[in-house]
Amino acid sequence: MQRILIFAAAVLAIPAASGQQSTARFDAAAAFGARESVEQASLSPDGSKLAYVGPSGGQGSAIFVVKLGDNAAAKPILRSNGQPDRIDGCRWTSDTRLLCTVYGVSRFDTDIVYSSRTIAVDADGSNLKILQQRRGAGRAVETVLGDGSVVDYNAGEPGHVLMIRSQVQEAQAGSMLAQKGGTTLDDVDTMTMRAKIVEQPRRDVSEYITDGRGNVRIQGRTAYDGDGFMTGVVRYFYRKKDDRNWLPMSSVDDQAAQFNPYGVDPERDVAYGFKKLDGRMAAYSYALDGSGAETLLYADPNFDVGGFIYVGRSNRIIGVMSEGGRQYFDPALKKLMTSLGQALKGGIISIVDSSEDLKRMLIWAGSDTDPGRYFLFDRTAGTLNELMLTRPQLEKVPLAPMKSISYRAGDGTMVPGYLTLPPGSAGKNIPAIVLPHGGPEARDHWGFDWLVQFFANQGFAVLQPNFRGSTGYGDAWFKRNGFQDWKIAIGDVTDAGRYLVREGIADPSKLSIFGWSYGGYAALQSAVVDPTLFKRVVAVAPLTDMERWKKERTGWSDYPLVVKRVGSGPHVIEGSPAQQAARIQVPVLMFHGDLDRNVSVDQSKFMDSRLKAAGKASELVIYPGLDHYLEDSEARAQMLRRSAAFLTVK
Repeated sequence: MQRILIFAAAVLAIPAASGQQSTARFDAAAAFGARESVEQASLSPDGSKLAYVGPSGGQGSAIFVVKLGDNAAAKPILRSNGQPDRIDGCRWTSDTRLLCTVYGVSRFDTDIVYSSRTIAVDADGSNLKILQQRRGAGRAVETVLGDGSVVDYNAGEPGHVLMIRSQVQEAQAGSMLAQKGGTTLDDVDTMTMRAKIVEQPRRDVSEYITDGRGNVRIQGRTAYDGDGFMTGVVRYFYRKKDDRNWLPMSSVDDQAAQFNPYGVDPERDVAYGFKKLDGRMAAYSYALDGSGAETLLYADPNFDVGGFIYVGRSNRIIGVMSEGGRQYFDPALKKLMTSLGQALKGGIISIVDSSEDLKRMLIWAGSDTDPGRYFLFDRTAGTLNELMLTRPQLEKVPLAPMKSISYRAGDGTMVPGYLTLPPGSAGKNIPAIVLPHGGPEARDHWGFDWLVQFFANQGFAVLQPNFRGSTGYGDAWFKRNGFQDWKIAIGDVTDAGRYLVREGIADPSKLSIFGWSYGGYAALQSAVVDPTLFKRVVAVAPLTDMERWKKERTGWSDYPLVVKRVGSGPHVIEGSPAQQAARIQVPVLMFHGDLDRNVSVDQSKFMDSRLKAAGKASELVIYPGLDHYLEDSEARAQMLRRSAAFLTVK
């Protein structure tokens, strides 16, 4: 296996990003395809410094640090080249120290594996340390591909964090004995990277949750069957204050009928989590005093509650979010966010990070026509200062509003979605694209979308359907999922195209479909179901054959879960576009990275071969060294250019 290499520190300063357009001709594909200038950001505990991760050529990344308030330019302190090492993100462990995750995607024999390493570095780029996997005197009998993950950045001592890590199982030299492997919880000193075990290794432990002050309160144990495969069930246990004994809490599976914990409030001595209420996800609290009392915090009658809102390095939970809006538990914070919303004229506003005392906050704000910008809010001074743009290349580019709509499916069901028309267009008899989302266990949201905005810029109307099989609308909408109930999901997708024609928005001769991942599958399968509706098909990293997908997961611990997700029966063949390639009557263009761990590039290769064998027009573009997300600005720009040209039906 190729080892992830840690890069050397860089000392060159870079100029601040500018949103001004040059006098050269605007390159829409390059501007919209560019990676975000800020991919992750963190505020130091004292609120004096900002660290963020930004692109650095190809798939490369850099860590930038800037001292706030002195008008200094951000300086890169570390760089990665993206081949294969990339920086996932950094957070402060003290006012002067950062802990970062570096990861890579590599090929190992016939498998593609994800591996990661944890590094610590001072704010000036010095004193770089790498966390080493704990080893004894024996010989490793298993491979660990990562250093673990941080569960508490506020472990009680400055510079210390709590990390959940995998202990390598080893055979003892010269004996038949073996050192037991499993998951530990370690206290790691980020100055020295020395670690001590806080929770002893257990092979079934997959999760720990603390109170944000270094105290372990909840443990999650993954259930396996007799063959060592995951069953999809996680059993949770909790501790009362000042007690080491584990008490049973809940057993969670994909039905979410029992409490699924996400965080702990040490002041109230409760856990916050989710479980189903009337078929939709709702937020609850769970008493950790031994009573196990559950209290409903918030339920949305129309949508699943999508997640909790966290603040600060202690990951304090302050509210919940759903498609219906954000709800804050603390009245003072609710009032504050309302005031910020008024000051920033609406849109989407979130707290990215804060100082330890919550007096300084890093705020992100954006909308459908604003890719986003970061602000520093000083609660004491009452000031709100803009720091940087998420996509400076688009600062002066007219963007298109995204409108919430619904359309009638063939069975009479009203399907929600989002319609975006080209800037200034009346939206009548124009080229149009249906753009189904990935997942399928996902959904589209209102807000900026680089793919949507690029196509709108190029003169296309874009409709994003939240077809049945999408998440966020409860069990009745999700059905079994978008694979087992593909006929319903794909029916909703094709009905989105018919809606565009029926309403006079789309020129029927210039209606196409574009999708990524499951969306790519949906695009291809839509052309199977109705061969004449869409005149062009673009599929990025698509799954094309369900049975092959199941076989690809053979030997991995999630194999039974994939088999369960796909199911068995006639729908597997009928719902696999590669098995129905002869039915497709229109040109197909596909893109795929050859290091895609989510969906193997072999899925696109198989689809391409089946189409060509059937005498169909098919083109496949493979990007060497890129994964499922094609996180390379040049590759994305090329994909956009080729897609726009392909979808422009003469």
